[in-house]
Amino acid sequence: MKETIKLFTGNKNDEQVLETLSQHLVAHYKLQVQTLPFTDDVNLEEKELVLLYLSDDEIKSFLKKNMHINILVGIIPNKLCSRVMRSYGIVVDMFEALDDIFDRKRAQHVDVLFCNDEITFNSIIIGNVHGLNQPSNMQNSIYFRIKSFFSNLVHLSFVDYNLITSKGQNIETAATGIMILEHAKHEFNATLINEDLSLHDGKLNALILAPSSIFSYVHYLIISFFYHNFSLYKLPKSIGVISTSKLDISSSKPLDFIVDGVGMSAKNINLEVKRDVLYIQLGRLIQEEELEQNVDVEEKDIIKVATLPKGDMRKLLINEPVPLFKKADEEDFKELFVGLKQNAVLSTSFVVLMVLSTLLATTGLFQSSAPVIIGAMILAPLMAPIVSLSMGVARGEQFLIKESVWTLVIGVLTALAFSSLFTFFMPLTTLTNEMSARLNPNILDLMVAIISGIAGAYANSKSEIAKSLAGVAIAVALVPPLSVTGIGIGYGELDIIYGSFLLFLTNLVGITLAATMTFLVLGYAPIYRAKKGILYTSVFLALVSIPLVISFTIVLEKNEIIEKVRAISSYENKLFVNVISVDLAFDKPNISIEVSSDSLPTKEQLLGIKQDIEEVIKKEVTLEITPKIRIN
Repeated sequence: MKETIKLFTGNKNDEQVLETLSQHLVAHYKLQVQTLPFTDDVNLEEKELVLLYLSDDEIKSFLKKNMHINILVGIIPNKLCSRVMRSYGIVVDMFEALDDIFDRKRAQHVDVLFCNDEITFNSIIIGNVHGLNQPSNMQNSIYFRIKSFFSNLVHLSFVDYNLITSKGQNIETAATGIMILEHAKHEFNATLINEDLSLHDGKLNALILAPSSIFSYVHYLIISFFYHNFSLYKLPKSIGVISTSKLDISSSKPLDFIVDGVGMSAKNINLEVKRDVLYIQLGRLIQEEELEQNVDVEEKDIIKVATLPKGDMRKLLINEPVPLFKKADEEDFKELFVGLKQNAVLSTSFVVLMVLSTLLATTGLFQSSAPVIIGAMILAPLMAPIVSLSMGVARGEQFLIKESVWTLVIGVLTALAFSSLFTFFMPLTTLTNEMSARLNPNILDLMVAIISGIAGAYANSKSEIAKSLAGVAIAVALVPPLSVTGIGIGYGELDIIYGSFLLFLTNLVGITLAATMTFLVLGYAPIYRAKKGILYTSVFLALVSIPLVISFTIVLEKNEIIEKVRAISSYENKLFVNVISVDLAFDKPNISIEVSSDSLPTKEQLLGIKQDIEEVIKKEVTLEITPKIRIN
């Protein structure tokens, strides 16, 4: 007598497929098939194998009614149960699926996720997860991806969420949406999670999408739509993760969510993973090494929500437009803010360091010694109050602005006083190369100041890289130009005072504005608080930039003349011309050249060189010629 196996069928089954299925079971497995409607109440025995040829919803209904019996379930693949097939690795081919059903090594007890007491096979989507639930092997056209990218970009809104884990931890945050998975096989499940999640760990995995600025949201979208490379252990900062056996989710408003593709709405969502309650024949898409594992059900919850919005940021995202830059929470930069307040206040140590660094820089300038000047740059304390001023401008903090400005004024006056006194008593009166190098600032010096300001603000905000501040101090060189200004005062030379102090102002304004913008980007202040300070600083920067642009234009003109003269530098009789310098301060360009030859050049040769130069640069020039005789 043939053994009988129960086959539960649904409302929309294909009779021809059922006939083929029955014949195959008889012919290949020597089984007699008893076909039953899934709604029938049938006596089932524990660990009895039953076949389900049902839709996803019908399987949920059948399991909810019979799960307590611990029957062994085999799923017959069909187009109406695609979610069950994806969840348990069941192949599309019915005959291959039957082979897996009768392979008892694939009989496994697996976890089941319940959402408000209803079975969930794949995922639960709350709110808008903006592409997080796309399949990792998505092969959409680039046009579709770009369209989806911009579509998501213009639909960004936040909802307040209150989440309570199985251990009672309460998490209040704001997010655009939450995706919950119990397990996932990344090759065939609809998710961007690039790893397999266990069928036996007794945990659900909640991914909370909460980009706290437009920039961080764009970063997330680029990764999700174009790279598809997420891992629970390496998620973008805009995504938090909670792995727990139970999770209660609530909000101040009713929550719209989707369970396995079906839309729902509720004020509270109660999620729970029941461990090993379903006894099922897994499909071959679940590899053997991924079958039942011994996982400790008492494992601690995994909660990675440090980057999610909280406090003021949570309220801002719910009630106001999403900011362009991330706003840091007050507690995130309390230590930094305290340090910047201390740096802003004038102190005895600040004045002492200003005196010493000024004297050291002035000495190095008279010596024309770069190492001594670099030492003065490192010793100089001016960078600290400038960064504090930048934070004051960014946050509109009057205390920081006033104290920083006062400290800077005292520092500048100290530097000017001691460098001019040093010069007054110094018998040397010749400008050195190091002094001259600081008399003609141009737009390139402003670029150095801006880059240094960014680096200074960033290094101050990150304690682990604060050692880089010495490099910033060297790059921007605040005290040496002030010392040159003092030298100009000591000499009574307005040209020296103007050029060197312009360089100092360039550094000061460039650093302040760049550091202010950096603090905004890093989220230490909302833009609306910095508008006034940024406006004033930008106007001052524009005024300073005018002479810098003019100076840079002169540099370009000099460079053009030098290149043209070099192009005609070789003459007959082994006579060569080398350009030493170009001075455009006169009516005619004053060009200093060095003429190298085997013998002293004649006047006719020198006049010929002058004529050639005037032809290529299209101007009359004044030549200063230094002969250089080669003796072989």
